[in-house]
Amino acid sequence: QVQLVESGGGSVQPGGSLNVSCVVFGGTFNNRRGGWFRQAPEKEREFVASISGGGSSIDYADSVKGRFTISRDNAKRTVYLQMNNLKPEDTAVYYCATAQVNSRNWYYWGQGTQVTVSS
Repeated sequence: QVQLVESGGGSVQPGGSLNVSCVVFGGTFNNRRGGWFRQAPEKEREFVASISGGGSSIDYADSVKGRFTISRDNAKRTVYLQMNNLKPEDTAVYYCATAQVNSRNWYYWGQGTQVTVSS
């Protein structure tokens, strides 16, 4: 059974930083793309960033380019999202996900971690 567990969310003032992590238990990891999504109140879930199994292919949503950095440590089975220069509009529940092997079909999801940006 595959389980994704996020941590590191919290509250921060605008301009601040947070780092969220996602540990993947069970299943294969190194051959699956990892990703972060977010869902703000009364909005649909949206893509934030993704990274290939080996880390060589990375994508970002335009809204976070230059501020967020996705990375992974395959030895620790963990995907990270470093968020800098946070804005109030970044407030959301952040979810990590892993894709099916050799695809971008998101299959496994975590329960989410709340990120709140407010003065």
